[in-house]
Amino acid sequence: MDLERHAAEQGWDRPLGLYALVPTAELLAAEPALAEMLGVSGAPDPGELTPVEQDPLPTDLPLEEALGRIMWPDGVVGCALVMERLVVKGSDETLSPGEDATAQGRETEEIRMVAGVLRDGSRHCALRMRSHDSEEAVLNGADLVPALTSALALTLDLDG
Repeated sequence: MDLERHAAEQGWDRPLGLYALVPTAELLAAEPALAEMLGVSGAPDPGELTPVEQDPLPTDLPLEEALGRIMWPDGVVGCALVMERLVVKGSDETLSPGEDATAQGRETEEIRMVAGVLRDGSRHCALRMRSHDSEEAVLNGADLVPALTSALALTLDLDG
C-alpha cells in the first residue's frame, strides 16, 4: 500500500514501474547513508521492506515477455509492479497501450494496478480507479490481478 500511495503522489499517466523489494535492515547495513533519506531512525522492523526502483522495462516487448527475462538475485525477497491500464467497464478485459475501445462503442475506465509478490509466495495488489481517485476508494487484496502476480512470481522463480 505504501507503493500505491507513492504512485498516487506522482500522479497519473506515469510509465510502468518495476521495483525490487529488499529487507530494509540489509539495505541500511550495506548503505547506512540511506537511513536519513528513507526517514528511518533506529533499527527498522525486521520484516520491513524497501522498494528499489529498477530501470524501465523494454517497451518493444509485451509485458509478459519482458518480465520473463528477469531473474532477481538472492538478496531480493520480492518484487512489485506499478502500471496503468484501461479496462473495459463490466469486464475484466484490459486494453493494450494505444488500443482504442471507444471506436468499438465500449466504455473504459483507467486504473492503476500495484502488484507485489514475495519469495515466500505471498501476494498483494492494490487498484485505484482514476474516476474514484482517493485513498479511501483503493481496492486491495491478496490477488486482485492474478495474471500479473503470477507473471511476477515467475521472475522470482516461483510457480505462477
